[in-house]
Amino acid sequence: MGLDIRWPIGLMFTLIGALLAGFGLVKGAESVSLGININLIWGAVLLVFGVLMLLGAAKGGKTPPAA
Repeated sequence: MGLDIRWPIGLMFTLIGALLAGFGLVKGAESVSLGININLIWGAVLLVFGVLMLLGAAKGGKTPPAA
């Protein structure tokens, strides 16, 4: 079993974060609530989390532990 769960989670959060941040950039004035562009901020948060998960999966153990 060589599937690391961080790969699909990282891909999902990176994709959703990029879409949400892009939407926040394009529709900036419509996404502002109390002076905060919430779509841009949460898109960036999701994007950073997704990239960290992908980096963790890439740097993770390449060989499974001996049984």
